[in-house]
Amino acid sequence: MFPTPIERTVPAARIAYRLALFASLAVWLLPMFGVALTSIRSIDDLNRGNLWGWPSEFRLVENYTAVFADARMAQFILNSVLITVPAVIGAVTLACMAGFALAKYRFRGNLALFVIFIAGNLVPFQILMIPVRNLTIATGLYDTRWALVLFHAAFQTGFCTLFMRNFIKQLPDDMLDAARNDGLSELQIFRHIVVPLVRPAIAAIAALTFTFVWNDYFWSLVLVQSDDVRPLTAGLQSLRGMWLSSWQLISAGSIVAAIPPVLIFFFMQQHFIAGLTAGAQND
Repeated sequence: MFPTPIERTVPAARIAYRLALFASLAVWLLPMFGVALTSIRSIDDLNRGNLWGWPSEFRLVENYTAVFADARMAQFILNSVLITVPAVIGAVTLACMAGFALAKYRFRGNLALFVIFIAGNLVPFQILMIPVRNLTIATGLYDTRWALVLFHAAFQTGFCTLFMRNFIKQLPDDMLDAARNDGLSELQIFRHIVVPLVRPAIAAIAALTFTFVWNDYFWSLVLVQSDDVRPLTAGLQSLRGMWLSSWQLISAGSIVAAIPPVLIFFFMQQHFIAGLTAGAQND
C-alpha cells in the first residue's frame, strides 16, 4: 500500500514528518495570525510600521465595536446569510436529485449529461462575467440578492452533482429494486432510502459549498452594487478610511467574516470527515 503509514517508517522519517507538519502549520496560520494581530492594534501602530511586533495598545473592543458602528456590518452579514443559505440548499438539493438520476437510471445521453456537469466546473469565472451580468440585467435581477442566489446555486450544482453522483452510484441496485418491488415510488425511494444513506456526503458537500458561496468576492462585485444587497465580503471595502486605509478595522471585519465558515466546519466536522472518508473508501 502506498504511501507507507507513518507508524511503520524509520524514526528519522517520523521526525522529518512531524517537523514538516509543524512548519506547514506555521506557514498556513501565519497570515491569519497577522490579520488577527492587526485587528486588535491601534492605527498609530500601523502608521509607525509596527506590523508584526507586540501591539503598543490593545484595541480589541474598540476595533470590533467600530466594525459594526462605522459600517453596515449587520446588514452585510444578513445579506450573506440570505444569499448563502438558499444557494447551498438549492445546489445540494439539485445535486442529490441529478446525482441519483445519473447514477441509477440508464437513459440515452446519460454520459454526455454527466460530462457537461464536469465540464461546467472547468469554465473560468472571468469568461462568464459579461454574459451572466447581461443576463441578470435583462431579467431584472441585477443588484438583487436573487442574482447571487441563482448564480451560485446553478454554478455550484455542477461540482455538487459530480460529488453526489459518485456516492449514490455505490448504493447497491438490489436494495433499490427491492424497494420498488415493495411498492415505493421513485420519489419515496429517493427521500426515504437514498438521502438518509448519503447523509455524510450531503453534510460534507454542504459545508464546502457554504464556504465557497460565503467567501465569494468576485460575483459580489459583478452582480450587485448597493449596500442593501451587498454580502459581507464585498461590504468590507466600506471600512476603508477616506484618507488612510483603516487596516485594523478591515482586519477585524475579516475575522468576523471568517467566523461562520469556521463554525460550520466545527459543528459538522464529524459528518464532514465521515463523508470524505466514505468517498476515499469508495474510490
